[in-house]
Amino acid sequence: MVIDLLLVNGKIWTGDPAKPQAAVVATNQGRILFVKTNAEMELYQEDLKKLMIRRTVDLGDRRVVPGFYDSHVHFFSSGQLLGQVMLKDAKDEKEFGRRLREQDKKLPKGRWMLGGDWDHDRALNGKLPTAKLIDQFVADRPVFLPRYDGHMAIANTKALQLAGINEKTPEPAGGVIYKDEHGKPTGLLRDNAMDLVYRLIPPPDDIEIAEAVHAAMAEARRVGVTSVQDMDGSDAVTRRKLFQLYQWLAREEKLTLRIDFRWPLAQWKDLANLGVEANFGNEYVRIGGVKGFVDGSLGSSTAKFFESFVNEPNSTGMWVTPRSKLLEYILAADKAGLSVAVHAIGDQANAELLDIFAEVTQKNGPRDRRFRIEHVQHLRPQEIKRFKELNVIASMQPYHVIDDGRWAEGRIGAKRCAASYVFRSLLDAGAVLAFGSDWSVAPLSPIEGIDAAVNRRTLDGKHPDGWFPEQKITEEESLRAYNYGSAYAGFQEHERGTLEPGKFADIVVLSRDILDPSERDDISKTEVMTTIVRGKIVYEKKEE
Repeated sequence: MVIDLLLVNGKIWTGDPAKPQAAVVATNQGRILFVKTNAEMELYQEDLKKLMIRRTVDLGDRRVVPGFYDSHVHFFSSGQLLGQVMLKDAKDEKEFGRRLREQDKKLPKGRWMLGGDWDHDRALNGKLPTAKLIDQFVADRPVFLPRYDGHMAIANTKALQLAGINEKTPEPAGGVIYKDEHGKPTGLLRDNAMDLVYRLIPPPDDIEIAEAVHAAMAEARRVGVTSVQDMDGSDAVTRRKLFQLYQWLAREEKLTLRIDFRWPLAQWKDLANLGVEANFGNEYVRIGGVKGFVDGSLGSSTAKFFESFVNEPNSTGMWVTPRSKLLEYILAADKAGLSVAVHAIGDQANAELLDIFAEVTQKNGPRDRRFRIEHVQHLRPQEIKRFKELNVIASMQPYHVIDDGRWAEGRIGAKRCAASYVFRSLLDAGAVLAFGSDWSVAPLSPIEGIDAAVNRRTLDGKHPDGWFPEQKITEEESLRAYNYGSAYAGFQEHERGTLEPGKFADIVVLSRDILDPSERDDISKTEVMTTIVRGKIVYEKKEE
């Protein structure tokens, strides 16, 4: 027997309730060979002499955890964004414009300017951007920039003209074309209306796709993410190219994380006709199932609520997919054996989706289907217990708490915010939490997500003791959601999510002990020192 990698002298959190702490972990052929305490190693010394050890790493008493598993990313588009204009942290309009002008100088003539991820609550004092604003900085090329939540985008005049959007353009179902007092489009588009411009944007070529994927993988290695569930959203041609590229990278042993695709729910037949069921693929690249939408987002005021928005008293949000169509899709996809995940943010959206899941379960009969709700941001108290009753996974992104908490009360008021991002209540009710980032809507870093779940301190510094602190959860609970919870949501808890013999050797070494209570206020300062995938070190931070 050969030990490919032996990690010693560590503070290893295994995630296994039967053996939560250890000091030594050994790998063989990409899987965990054994996990032992120092006391167990004393008894194992004679056996150890019989083994060939290819590499030993002294952890120096550092904290070790299972490789982080992000349950909700937009992997390829986030990789693309790393090379596009980034506006989310622009502090004011001047900075906003400067970045647009700088990107304009870099791009070849005629190419679209894409990227964005703007935050009008930060850069524009809460005022929504317009085509006229963008034209001040970039007028000679088409510009199309989504808000950071992906449910609203701004087009400049050039892009509007190319799309033929004018006073007479009808609004598509599930979308909004913003217009001024004269009935002219302002350039702002919501949800399905964004497709009027998206369909004109040239698809990325093979080189652009490869560059974006490699950039995304590099970021994942840096922050310790070893598995992702990719909600993608690319067009069918790009999605097929991505799937082929990931398979090639896996064959060449160049894929430095495990990736599960989610196809659009409306295209469930494409997978069913191929005979695909939940978790189709191999240990590196899989099709995890399908993903749909109920509503929009809180930041764009398109999440669907029972009561009106505070900032838009005549609106309760928007149904992105009509209930009848959503039920039709989910019934059919579930009957075909596909795993179903659906985006729902507002309290009414979540309530309706839980009703649909219950109806589908009744009509299609019992099985281990593990329905998922993506985001689960706002719930009425009566919906919380239903997650356990229906075995629905709460796939949540804790960083949204500290980001959205800056302005959420201005959208829906304090009362509804008290029932938002209710990690503690869901766990206490027996629900399974699967944590992720929603990258690029939020940073990919799981450490930042764990800090948000544990401390709930908003980014504006106005809630040092936590925004609705009664919903805080512990460091271990957060780690479990970022490991076992995501693996369970992907029907993969038998092979990842904890450090146990026989499971994948995906491991992360941290610079600080985030499980030490004295470190609680400094979790966000923690860095990933080493990322290990299938027993191979794929990232090492250089010691300063």
